[in-house]
Amino acid sequence: MTDQLKYPHLPSTLSANAPRVVSGGNIGPVNSALVPRFSGPATFALLPTIQEVEHADVAVIGVPWDAGVSFRPGARFGPEHIRSASRLLRPYNPALDVEPFGLQQVVDGGDVAINPFNINEAIEVLQESTGQLVRSGTRLVTLGGDHTIALPLLRSVAETHGPVALLHFDAHLDTWDTYFGAEYTHGTPFRRAVEEGLLDTEAICHVGTRGPLYGHRDLEDDRRFGFGIVTSADVFRKGVDEIVASLRDRIGDRPLYISIDIDVLDPAHAPGTGTPEAGGLTSRELLEILRGLKGINVVGADVVEVAPAYDHAELTGVAASHVAYDLLSLLALRDNK
Repeated sequence: MTDQLKYPHLPSTLSANAPRVVSGGNIGPVNSALVPRFSGPATFALLPTIQEVEHADVAVIGVPWDAGVSFRPGARFGPEHIRSASRLLRPYNPALDVEPFGLQQVVDGGDVAINPFNINEAIEVLQESTGQLVRSGTRLVTLGGDHTIALPLLRSVAETHGPVALLHFDAHLDTWDTYFGAEYTHGTPFRRAVEEGLLDTEAICHVGTRGPLYGHRDLEDDRRFGFGIVTSADVFRKGVDEIVASLRDRIGDRPLYISIDIDVLDPAHAPGTGTPEAGGLTSRELLEILRGLKGINVVGADVVEVAPAYDHAELTGVAASHVAYDLLSLLALRDNK
């Protein structure tokens, strides 16, 4: 007698044949009314893998890599941590009135395997791997990993869309030149992106920045590159609605890439990150700003710098999973506006 006959519950809980929510002809998450969320493989939001579907409109991929960090390591374990926290996500997003897995075929594309010891090689492999997906018409929401990965991701997107607008949510500018002579680190991706012509410099902005800098020249360089700055204090004083209006005005209908360093959140909301800074956004403020971008032309996004070793009670993982979920919702709404 086979194990399948001896244990008839196994196919529904452990195999790829688990019952799934199907909506709009798209294969969605495992049905959590029939299979407990805490069982089975921890794909993002319990979605099917890319091997289980015929096509993918959007893929959630992981980049478990953190060789570009300048302080606390650990973001290489971020994708796994975010996926685990995402088990609690459900098919309908009431805040945006959308079923992000019903309006588009979303999959978990797995992790990109890159060299943890060689930054240049890692960037090249990530650019080529993601470029193949983008060229095929699949949009990406990428789970990091440290912020170095934003550069090859922007290269992949710009190859298809040309220079893109950028909203960069972060406590830090990430437009520094080098660290210890290294051009490619988690503090330099957006300087390199400007130098390489990947960004539409009429429509780029940091959101949530705060904390000490190396000097006033940091801000001068940033303005020279074309960046606008919305500090965390601006969000507090002006409010979400005014900030959203200014961002939408700056971006217009340009192709937009959204890059979110989870340290944009205050350490009270996201302790599990490598370079925390006091005075950050609340998770509610970040989510409401993203939701205010409904209808905008998002072509790709990332959520990076989640370091689970410092994440008590999984606060950071939960926040990051909800951020990724709202990014997927924005992609669905743009296609079906």
